Amino acid sequence: MRLFRLALAQINPTVGDLEGNAAKAIEYAAKAAAQGADLVAFPELALTGYPPEDLLLKSQFLADAEKQLERVVAASKDIAIVIGTPHLEGSELYNAAAIAVGGELVGYYHKMYLPNYGVFDEERYFRPSHQCPVYVINGVLVGVNICEDVWYPIGPVSVQRAGGAELIVNINASPYYQGRGYERQQMLSTRASDNEILIAYVNTVGGQDELVFDGQTMVMDQHGALLARGPQFEEALLVMDLDADAVAHTRLHDPRPHRESPSIIAEVGVAEVHHVSNYRAQEPGQVIHGTICEPLDPLAEVYTALVTGTRDYVGKSGFGGAVIGLSGGIDSALTAAVAVDALGPENVTTVFMPSPYSSEQSRIDAQEVADNLGIPMHTIPISSALDTYLDALAPVFAGKEPDTTEENLQARIRGNILMALSNKFGWLVLTTGNKSEMATGYCTLYGDMAGGFAVIKDVPKTLVQRLSAHRNQVDGKTVIPESILTKPPSAELRPDQKDEDSLPPYADLDPILKGYVEDDLTIDEILSNGASPEHVALTVRLVDGSEYKRRQAPPGVKITPRAFGRDRRLPLVNRYRPTQNRP
Repeated sequence: MRLFRLALAQINPTVGDLEGNAAKAIEYAAKAAAQGADLVAFPELALTGYPPEDLLLKSQFLADAEKQLERVVAASKDIAIVIGTPHLEGSELYNAAAIAVGGELVGYYHKMYLPNYGVFDEERYFRPSHQCPVYVINGVLVGVNICEDVWYPIGPVSVQRAGGAELIVNINASPYYQGRGYERQQMLSTRASDNEILIAYVNTVGGQDELVFDGQTMVMDQHGALLARGPQFEEALLVMDLDADAVAHTRLHDPRPHRESPSIIAEVGVAEVHHVSNYRAQEPGQVIHGTICEPLDPLAEVYTALVTGTRDYVGKSGFGGAVIGLSGGIDSALTAAVAVDALGPENVTTVFMPSPYSSEQSRIDAQEVADNLGIPMHTIPISSALDTYLDALAPVFAGKEPDTTEENLQARIRGNILMALSNKFGWLVLTTGNKSEMATGYCTLYGDMAGGFAVIKDVPKTLVQRLSAHRNQVDGKTVIPESILTKPPSAELRPDQKDEDSLPPYADLDPILKGYVEDDLTIDEILSNGASPEHVALTVRLVDGSEYKRRQAPPGVKITPRAFGRDRRLPLVNRYRPTQNRP
């Protein structure tokens, strides 16, 4: 039995921290070598962090990355290392996996399929390759490829399998959205069983701008069965022994002919085998089996993604803490809970800014949230500032009835106060608007949209409600009062105001938004799902008229398949308006 001890380093790199990322790789490589691993693999572009975006256009950045790669290569004396890095070859830049053994760089794999959809812009920077090298490491044929390459039924895996590969090491920076882990597992299972090959999939973790990476590193056997799965949103080193002879045995006894013809495989790429080291049996000892971490339940998964994204955005940006405007509503309460779980109560400050229309119940609710979380709440009334604004504007506004202008003034005064606190104390302002509000423009530019990071920007209102109830079940401690969970949503910017005065009920609104914003359904298709024609018409009008607002919104954690910002990109000036076609 040829046993191959594999280590997968699920780490959290920081974009641009070349020295720190290299040091982390060296540290994990040493840990893997101490456990007798033959090879340790790190995520896609782990050396630079992902995505490095236009840093890749800076020649100095590429040269500095090369220097740090040399440090990692030098650490491969006792273990083979596979690490993601940019590779400049002549004038062509590649998204690469560097393979180092015995303190020497033995080669590169260049990514073949460059994603250029959703949040990905890899064709902007990289060139594709058609080489699919296979490395004989400790007598086992190992094919290395990168992220998107493993998703194609006839792709690099097929080429490397035809070249004799018994194990595929696929390195990734695959962003999270709800349910993504299940999709990956199903795909990997299919790819492994179709090719009768072991597949090791290592993914990064942590937050980078809007993106969150959830880890869930996985290993599949040649039948498509799950052998190991890493935790979600945590760094981890997975070490396990793989039986390479079992792969050969499966192929020998499988009566099915290999389905892909050699000519088709040759059109994809070329496999070239590079001999590195003969098989050396491990010293007698205990075989290490893979550990399968159970995935979080759906609400815990989303909540943890929000915490991870907030923690890393604030921490990697260098801010000393965060400040939040607490209104007594559910959105700001959930944002505060996420912030405390991400940063610790000692690093979170809240402010209650009552206007003439703020209710006493809102003050009580806001204070209870702050007390439950163990964070300070400062009260800064805005009535006198509002009066000053109104007095100054009175001559110009003469003869005009009050409208949303006066409402928005209140939001903008609050935004100014939060930004003043940010300037004075170095706190990052966390905004509290949800996806339903962002979609419909039910938010105020330079008001409640003012800030540095929008924690729940991609969380629809109905999901905000479910996440709030979920947070109250953690540790058996109620954080968000029942009165907040049950009271009708209101901005409290005019007497007796309710969100439903301006919007469809959220239970009706959110499915319409999902169809129109995330799924690009036609109006007829949305109506066929049972939506009210009046609600659909209003929602579409609000969404289409608010693009300029969303373009100026701060970044926020992506948790849906299609978020505003990096995912959904529409022109600001746009006269196209969809219409209903059916009678």
